[in-house]
Amino acid sequence: MYAVIETGGKQVRVEVGQEIYIEKLEAEIESTYTFEKVLLVGGDKVKIGKPYVKGASVLATVVKQGRGPKVIVFKYEPKKHYHRKNGHRQPYTKLMITEITV
Repeated sequence: MYAVIETGGKQVRVEVGQEIYIEKLEAEIESTYTFEKVLLVGGDKVKIGKPYVKGASVLATVVKQGRGPKVIVFKYEPKKHYHRKNGHRQPYTKLMITEITV
C-alpha cells in the first residue's frame, strides 16, 4: 500500500517502512507526526481525493532534524567590480513512515 501526501508545498509518494527527507517540521525527535493531507491511497483499490481523501492519514516517526549540504550563490557583473558570495543550507526533517490508514 502506498500514499501520496502533501507537505511543504510538495507532493511525496510514501510507503510503510520508507525513510523520506522533507521540509523542516516543528516536531521533536522520536515523536510521531500525522499527515492529514493525503491526496491518493493506492494498493488493491485506488482512492483519489478531491482534493484530499476523507478519513485517510499517514503516521510517521521523526528520525532526525538536520541541514542539507551548502549551496553557494555567487553574483558577478564583469567590469563593474561587483561580486557577492552567499551560502545557504536548507533545513530538513528525516521521517520513517510507520502506518497508512484509510
